[in-house]
Amino acid sequence: MPVAFAHEFKVGSLEIDHPWSRATPPGAKVAGGYLIIKNSGGEPDRLVSISSDVSQKAEVHEMAVKDGVMTMRKVDGGLEIPANGKAELAPGGYHLMFMGLNRQPKQGEKFAATLTFEKAGPVTVEFNVEAVGGAAPKGHGDHAN
Repeated sequence: MPVAFAHEFKVGSLEIDHPWSRATPPGAKVAGGYLIIKNSGGEPDRLVSISSDVSQKAEVHEMAVKDGVMTMRKVDGGLEIPANGKAELAPGGYHLMFMGLNRQPKQGEKFAATLTFEKAGPVTVEFNVEAVGGAAPKGHGDHAN
């Protein structure tokens, strides 16, 4: 398994920076996951699946607002990480949805998830759990890029 340094994880030409989530209130069935994936390689890669023992299922979702109406939908076919570029998963845009929670993530805890990329393969990362409704950690915008 790739080794973590600071709160960054590497697999192939990909670097996953500061995975985080928010604590959930009692009874919540879903939690969001946020991170930045940087691709230093000359070819695009694709995040094709996510798994974690925190939930029964996990997917990449996209949130958008059109004509004042917020929509959220699953991203079919995975999320592309452009060559020599990055994909930011943040509140208000692309994000991970952990559905059918097996336990409530609590502030100050961590939980693991395995991200599987089309080319780079699997990497296990740890999500830091921030406050309920908390702001994004430094380096993460509360907007879609």
